[in-house]
Amino acid sequence: MSRTDAPPATLRLHGLLDEPAELTVEHLRALPSHRVEARFNCLGSGEQRHRFDGPRLWDVVRAARPRVDLRGRKERLRFLLTVTGADGHVAVVSWAEIDPDFGGQQILLATGVDGVPLDGAGPQLVVPADFCGARYISGVTEVWVGRFGD
Repeated sequence: MSRTDAPPATLRLHGLLDEPAELTVEHLRALPSHRVEARFNCLGSGEQRHRFDGPRLWDVVRAARPRVDLRGRKERLRFLLTVTGADGHVAVVSWAEIDPDFGGQQILLATGVDGVPLDGAGPQLVVPADFCGARYISGVTEVWVGRFGD
């Protein structure tokens, strides 16, 4: 099977959600897209600068209807998201980082980088506030939403 014949990469969205889903980059493109210019340090290749396009992680999770009482501010602080890449790399994002009532960061699940679509490789987690590139996960295969301590 050639690279162009390969099925699109999928992302499993699961956890405390009313509508867990299997999403492709094409599905992610159906959500409102945002663009960020990001600069980060990659341990292996030094400083990187890229333009990323895609939906905010917040919008992706909200579309899956998380079982979070959005009226209760303190309760939301117990929620975490783990993001896993195809290579097994895992990063944690706190609910407060993406929630507009708290940090409201523009963390993306990028569908394209520097104008190149990521359909075959899968989406990339982009954390523009991080200068260390460790949470820039390529080929995201899974996003889990859960409550700390459960």
